[in-house]
Amino acid sequence: MSNFEDIAGSPLFLVGLAFGLVGLLQMAAGFVVLFRRQPVGFAVRLVIGLAVTAVGLLATVVAVGMRGYQALAREEVAARITVKPSAPQRFDAQVRFPDGRTAGYVIAGDELYVDAQILKWKPLANVLGLHTAYDLDRIAGRYRSVEQERTALRTVYPLGAPRALDLLALRKRGAWLAPLYDAEYGSASFVPVDRPMELEVRVSTTGLLLREAKP
Repeated sequence: MSNFEDIAGSPLFLVGLAFGLVGLLQMAAGFVVLFRRQPVGFAVRLVIGLAVTAVGLLATVVAVGMRGYQALAREEVAARITVKPSAPQRFDAQVRFPDGRTAGYVIAGDELYVDAQILKWKPLANVLGLHTAYDLDRIAGRYRSVEQERTALRTVYPLGAPRALDLLALRKRGAWLAPLYDAEYGSASFVPVDRPMELEVRVSTTGLLLREAKP
């Protein structure tokens, strides 16, 4: 399924289209009233139409921005990572995502580090069916020694896919979105890598957890 089909099938996107259509109809009705020389009626319908259209546009923008985020209702596995030491303070990491994608990384450090961005929607947005969502952000190596953290080779790779609209950046620039969601929350976890093993990246409403997978 294409990105457009995914977005078009979103209930929020359909709500946005519906509001947009109602707003346009209201403005069209306003022009009909204007032709009948009723300026007050025209002004009222125009204001209502613009307001409803704005709500529809906002819903559509949020639907597009949510593309790539995963709804979070319970603790779930966000990825599986197979790690294998290759040299002192070096290891290979193979990441498998739930949708079947895989990615490999060469990482420097004593420990594997993964973090995620969390979107926490407010009650006003919950009414529209939006709830806590997450997006894995980056994978990196971590040294036990603080001095090595400052001076040794650092390896950091992005995990999140590029998106047409970044809701996190939009929220930081627009205080008017504060009643809808909180984008200041993130979570991270790390584990030592001293032998080959398979790890689960688990996400819950309380944060991110790296845990060795059960056989």
